Amino acid sequence: MRALAGVSLAVEEGEFFGLLGPNGAGKTTLINVVAGLVRADAGSVRVMGADVVRDYRSARRRLGVVPQELVFDPFFTVRETLRIQSGYYGIRGNDAWIDEVMQHLDLTAKADVNMRALSGGMKRRVLVAQALVHKPPVIVLDEPTAGVDVELRQGLWQFITRLNRDGHTIVLTTHYLEEAELHCSRIAMLKAGRIVALDSTRNLLARFGGSRTTARVVARDGRQFTLELAGYGDLEPQLARLRAQGVEIADLELDRPDLEQVFLALTS
Repeated sequence: MRALAGVSLAVEEGEFFGLLGPNGAGKTTLINVVAGLVRADAGSVRVMGADVVRDYRSARRRLGVVPQELVFDPFFTVRETLRIQSGYYGIRGNDAWIDEVMQHLDLTAKADVNMRALSGGMKRRVLVAQALVHKPPVIVLDEPTAGVDVELRQGLWQFITRLNRDGHTIVLTTHYLEEAELHCSRIAMLKAGRIVALDSTRNLLARFGGSRTTARVVARDGRQFTLELAGYGDLEPQLARLRAQGVEIADLELDRPDLEQVFLALTS
């Protein structure tokens, strides 16, 4: 069985790109191929022009990966861990950037704490910091907010959004589809190792979500109606029919299409 079959896509420089799919779809395998951790049987992958096999060092230097698994060395503090990670890229004397990254990820108070003493959420923050110590132009986030509290999630997205505004390319995998819908301008969906959709988030919502739009109407006398809409243009004719039946509308709520509907339509 092939983990990936005929996957072909290009992420543009400076893009915020989503890679979605159910468990076992091949997302992490694809990331591992991009990072040079798994060698594909055929095809090629380039990171800003550098081939991940023939020019591994250059490709890896351009890439920062936040893995899904909590992998850490229990014998070092947070600051030591980040300095060691910097050393893997031949970088010294970057404490100012390390301090800035720790500040944005709310790690400053834990800078001199041993890694094994941190909570799971704090360890996740250190993984993000490790991926950023060499200021890579491309950042891959594999389930970055899994098991993370709401406060960190908000702070993390503020930092990542800022990096994207500054020109960094972001590739995200997540099971929190509202995160992908909010941040990703374009999305690829994988199913069983194949791409089943590749389009802008807006187009995907329009193509697959429009037929599932509903409106909830509350009348002045308390009655409630649920309207199934073929699209937003279908709303006014249905409201006109209600009014023609003597219904006085007191409140109206629209359920707009969301990425979860698209996801289920394509992968279930």
